[in-house]
Amino acid sequence: MTETPPTPPADGTRAFLILHGWQNHRPAEHWQHWLADRLTDLGHEVAYPQLPEPDDPDLERWLAELDALLGELAGRRITVVCHSLACLLWLHAVARDDVLSGPVDRVLLVAPPAPEVALEHPEIAEFAPPEPAPARLAAAASYTRVVGTDNDPYCSRGAAATYAVPLDLPADVLRGEAHLDLDAGYGSWPSMFDWCLDPSPESYEKKPLHNRRHRTAAPGT
Repeated sequence: MTETPPTPPADGTRAFLILHGWQNHRPAEHWQHWLADRLTDLGHEVAYPQLPEPDDPDLERWLAELDALLGELAGRRITVVCHSLACLLWLHAVARDDVLSGPVDRVLLVAPPAPEVALEHPEIAEFAPPEPAPARLAAAASYTRVVGTDNDPYCSRGAAATYAVPLDLPADVLRGEAHLDLDAGYGSWPSMFDWCLDPSPESYEKKPLHNRRHRTAAPGT
């Protein structure tokens, strides 16, 4: 039986929570910084925190920070945009009973590293993700989507096969775009910006994420 998606707050106020990955000190050139700036310029509420000790992160501290950030944004229609290690943070939060107090509107899991990659690095081994049941993901957000590539050095099987298929999530696979980070040239990402601005499931569920060179919206939107 298909689970009925949870209903986010009726308040139309939108907010965005942007979460970075391992060793990311929020450089101004990164697409997440670019996205936060663009959304803020339009008047949206945006949280783009520096998570504690990004070079040697502690899972419990990151979970506590996530819990606090979501609490500060409570009552809004929250879109959570995770990159790399933050994707694994979200999966841990979904699997726990003490972090997510209510559903968010949308979640993007962008370039999640494979579990074995996390286990290979002592600094992030504890982030190796559980595999939460699809029902728990459905209860945590009204819509969750995976965005990956076919040549991510941190996810050799690809994010679609590693995460989207077993978790029953929709996925966008961007060809030849590596880890979707600065090394891959992702200092701006117009398609991501356009997707974040889509107001309703009728539009954003049908709009794929494209590579950074693709533009679908009219100028000035």
